Amino acid sequence: MRLRALLENDALGLRLLGGEDELDRTVRGVMTTDLKDPSRYLSGGELVLTGLAWRADPSDAEPFVRILASAGVAALAAGEAELGDIPDDLVEACSRHRLPLFAVNESVAFATITEHVVRQVSGERAGDLAAVVDRHRRLMTSGPAGGGPEVVLDLLGSDLDLRAWVLSPTGRQIAGAGEPLEAGLAATLAGEHLAATRTGRRGPHRLSAAGATYSLFPIRNTGRGAAPASRDVRETVLSDWLLAVEADAGDWPAARLDLLQGVTQLIAVERDRRDAARTVRRRLAQEVLELVQTGAAPAEIAARLRVAAPVLLPGLGTAPHWQVVVARVEWDQDAGQGSAVDSGPVAQALLEEILVDPATVGAESADRIAVAHSGDEAIALVPLAAGPLPDSEDEGPATALGLHADALLAAVRAPLSAGLADDGRLTLGVSAAVHSAEGLRGALEEARHARRVAAARPGRVCAAGHHELASHVLLLPFVPDDVRRAFTARLLDPLRDYDRRHRAELIPTLEAFLDCDGSWTRCATRLHLHVNTLRYRVGRIEQLTGRDLSRLEDKLDFFLALRMS
Repeated sequence: MRLRALLENDALGLRLLGGEDELDRTVRGVMTTDLKDPSRYLSGGELVLTGLAWRADPSDAEPFVRILASAGVAALAAGEAELGDIPDDLVEACSRHRLPLFAVNESVAFATITEHVVRQVSGERAGDLAAVVDRHRRLMTSGPAGGGPEVVLDLLGSDLDLRAWVLSPTGRQIAGAGEPLEAGLAATLAGEHLAATRTGRRGPHRLSAAGATYSLFPIRNTGRGAAPASRDVRETVLSDWLLAVEADAGDWPAARLDLLQGVTQLIAVERDRRDAARTVRRRLAQEVLELVQTGAAPAEIAARLRVAAPVLLPGLGTAPHWQVVVARVEWDQDAGQGSAVDSGPVAQALLEEILVDPATVGAESADRIAVAHSGDEAIALVPLAAGPLPDSEDEGPATALGLHADALLAAVRAPLSAGLADDGRLTLGVSAAVHSAEGLRGALEEARHARRVAAARPGRVCAAGHHELASHVLLLPFVPDDVRRAFTARLLDPLRDYDRRHRAELIPTLEAFLDCDGSWTRCATRLHLHVNTLRYRVGRIEQLTGRDLSRLEDKLDFFLALRMS
């Protein structure tokens, strides 16, 4: 389609501010962005829509327009909702670079323009797909009859014989046509997509699994309601959806690839609309968190919880129980990725997804999760319908009895590890359920302690629950590294040196002696030694360290030193 055709449609609310001589340019796609540098997502010929959130001062206009012109975009359309009139500096920069500039009336949604361009462009390029594109309007219809992503996936199946699913980064099915994907396969596809995205490969990514070939298309949430975008892929890779199509896109003509890219844009607009509902839940969580952390009176916290309960659990007659989940995403800043990533919002968006039961299909199931972030931590307030408190780890990750760390970890570890690659870590801590405002502060601290326990474990994704806080092992992760090294060196280095010189196996002997609770007979049997030989070795340990293994205090010191080494 030509640019001048956009001006002929009054419903699009476009007003030309410059570039009258360039209106015969061909539009080959549409992109919404507020990135300062969106070049990595441009291939040329796009109509670029922007809300101007990238513009901090007038000097920002020139480099932004230069990037668009260098990428060969067809035109720029700037929304008037943020700043009112389009700034003169942007108009002048577009004039210098001969880039047509439109103003978008604040009453017109970017989704309307996106839908129109995708429908027109795809219809022109792929005559055999025109019926599908023409019916995309159903996807954007408001109200319960709109159908959401399921509509366009049904159309892909009926008109193109393509089976497709929208998946979360953990492999949970958001939408699909026909039979749902098997959970293990969905997690595999999500993991492959995350791994490919982290290496910088452009989609679609192709994968053979379970006897079929799948093509994976990224769905980037860059609409007006999205979180501020960043050039650093680590800020979005763990929260972006993907479109999985059971087909080999490597054999497709350009027209069909363009159509699928248009489909991902439409689904991104739908996600943007749904994500807008998170604003209320995030605000509720933030308010409760601030009250808890500032030591507010329980009555004040309880009043805020009464407001939150009907929003998160509609129709609930009585106050629910609550659980707290704390998450932290950490990146290795020495991995050559550039500037530091603001990990709090990353963890917040990720936690909003992973706390949904993987067996639950659809996006609305996340409406019961309220997540705030404080610094680098994300903190989730999870309501549970009133009932017995959880006392077992045998339930699923999100049941009426609450969230359980082990099941939560099993559901998300494989795909998210691929997204974290070799420079990221996700650690989670889950509290016990509490039934009153008085218990919420303790639940928060409990979840934070559990997360620190998880952080002391190896692995890219680790989780710990409240049930693990009853052990002495809880104390070990919080001992400073220099204290650990000094303590273990003082007790164990003399034994290691002696073992190296004499092959005496004093360290294994000490471990076995403590495991056998100081029983000479059981320890000698385990080590296949005569009791006198065992007594000789223990005597040598005491001589080298100056400790007495008949004393409880010295046994405990050796036990901790071995655990920390």
